[in-house]
Amino acid sequence: MLREVTSVRYVTPLRAGGSVPAVVEADDLGTYVVKFTGSAQGRKALVAEVIVGELARRLGLRVPELVLAHFDPVIAADEPHQEVRGLHAASAGLNLGMDYLPGARDFTPEVARTFRVDPLEAGQVIWLDALTVNVDRTVHSSNLMVWPTFGTVPPRLWLIDHGAALVFHHRWDLSAPDKAYDFRRHALGHYTPDTRTADAELAPKVTEELLREVTAEVPDAWLAGEPGFATPDEVREAYVAHLHARVRASAAWLPTDFPSREEIAAEDALRTAKTQQGRPSWLKQVPDLHGKPAAEQDWSVHLG
Repeated sequence: MLREVTSVRYVTPLRAGGSVPAVVEADDLGTYVVKFTGSAQGRKALVAEVIVGELARRLGLRVPELVLAHFDPVIAADEPHQEVRGLHAASAGLNLGMDYLPGARDFTPEVARTFRVDPLEAGQVIWLDALTVNVDRTVHSSNLMVWPTFGTVPPRLWLIDHGAALVFHHRWDLSAPDKAYDFRRHALGHYTPDTRTADAELAPKVTEELLREVTAEVPDAWLAGEPGFATPDEVREAYVAHLHARVRASAAWLPTDFPSREEIAAEDALRTAKTQQGRPSWLKQVPDLHGKPAAEQDWSVHLG
């Protein structure tokens, strides 16, 4: 089961994301990025974080440790922004913490130009994202971190931010397990990802037993009250059934078509040109930031 910790010191909010998580220190002397139950994305985002993150870990991919973090808004009483204080007040109790990776850097397009990723590892990450319908790991918003960035240990990729995955749990009755999604712009698509070998290696590991083990990590309170289900365990079984059926249908959704960096750049240039053509003259000098983050995230600056 996920460890439980108690937040004892509020360090700072992280405003780069819409959910405004916070860096906190806990009673186990660890530092965590805490995602709140009261955020606009709601508890289902935290459910997705747990299920996808723990499934990735059990499949051998690198994910920072997840913990259940108790949070008392009193420790953040000095937070100056009213909306953030409101988020904290709505999130008193159990939230989700992710181990803070000091000095970690975003896997940006600039980093990707020189960072080496093995085709099989790239294929495994894409396979996981396709299985869990995580379409939020794109070229311009990778939800990947590079860590460590100093010392003698070589930097490696770490998977973060899976709250947008498992889109089927928003409309259970309209979700086909064999549905294919567009992963042409996946952050690792230009590394010649070997998704076929990844499928052959990983699919047999995603058993009903493993999925039940992973879904058991989700607190009952985050599953209670789901329309159409009487108990949290019924919701867990729905996740197990859907993901297991999706694994068995991998031939229908396995991504295999990935454009090169040059092709993506050409597509971006064409889209930018079309956007500029449709703008009034007074807007033509405004840069097109479609799909791009406002700034690179560096967690280390928040700890001084």
